[in-house]
Amino acid sequence: MNKKMNEELQALVDKAIAGDKNALETLIAGVQDIVFNLSLRMLGTFADAEDATQDIILKMITHLSSFRGDSSFTTWVFHIAANHLKNYKKHMFARFPLSFEYYGNDIENGKIKDVPDLTQNVEKELLAEELKMSCTNVMLQCLDEESRCIFILGTMFKIDSRIAGDILNITPEAYRQRLSRIRKKMADFLEEYCGEYGRGKCKCKERVNYAIQSHRINPLQLDYMAAAEIPVQTMIDVKNAMEDIDDLSQDFSFCKPYQSPQRTRQLIQEFLDSTQFSIIQKS
Repeated sequence: MNKKMNEELQALVDKAIAGDKNALETLIAGVQDIVFNLSLRMLGTFADAEDATQDIILKMITHLSSFRGDSSFTTWVFHIAANHLKNYKKHMFARFPLSFEYYGNDIENGKIKDVPDLTQNVEKELLAEELKMSCTNVMLQCLDEESRCIFILGTMFKIDSRIAGDILNITPEAYRQRLSRIRKKMADFLEEYCGEYGRGKCKCKERVNYAIQSHRINPLQLDYMAAAEIPVQTMIDVKNAMEDIDDLSQDFSFCKPYQSPQRTRQLIQEFLDSTQFSIIQKS
């Protein structure tokens, strides 16, 4: 970030700390999609990601005075979000943890042909696409919290290894090494089992009814298909430092970024308009 941009951002932060609501709304608008997408990949479901996004934005607001400009504002937000999400225990997969062994066994042995038609007249192609996005996102839950965070920061956001190291309190070298190993582990699993991204026998269209029966997708609530997708470059452009972490050519194209849902934006706005926010500002 150049000096002028840094000064403008710091001025915006100072105004927000002083109680300028418009300045605060501008800061929130700049990072809420980043926070939502990190939350979605870390937690696995839209509902949990929405709840966590609100928690993180509130934490950002209440800690704004601690921002000193030693890093970019987005890096500071990433640090808050990553620490919050690594310790977040209210989401579904904290209660029902997954592993690659379990996921692979389910693909190999799930009795998909024994399930009746549960599509409720929703197009199977649409349900298959919803399952593909959901399945590969849920697959991230097979990683431990820190490995998951490393993968998301490096693969989806392409964070500079020095900055990622600062966010996660590890060295840049350790971050690069772990990211390389995790990406290979993910790529190997996709190659072995997934018929969409690799050579596996698992085909989303064939598993739609099984997924509905298992409550992995709901034909009446297609979160991924309803979400507004935004260009990957848009997400990357909000940061000021990028680098290629390694040369693994696996295309992790399931890491699509989405606009934070309108209901999340509305809840944040309602909070900013509330008496509770006024009390927090004055405290």
